[in-house]
Amino acid sequence: MPSSLNHQFGQRVRELRLATGMTQEAFADRCGFARTYMSRIETGGANPSLVAIKILADALHMELSDLFAGL
Repeated sequence: MPSSLNHQFGQRVRELRLATGMTQEAFADRCGFARTYMSRIETGGANPSLVAIKILADALHMELSDLFAGL
């Protein structure tokens, strides 16, 4: 993903995580990720794999298409 798309995707993940009321650390644990990796995803500093994106969607209880809505 281009870096601006990484940033937009990260913002989307952060917004959805905050809507669940979960801390970044709790959400990272739910996903099986390190908190530092979750931070990098949310700030656009990581380029998550398709597997990681699927894990994020599952942890948010949503379809992949819903995770990408509005990007």
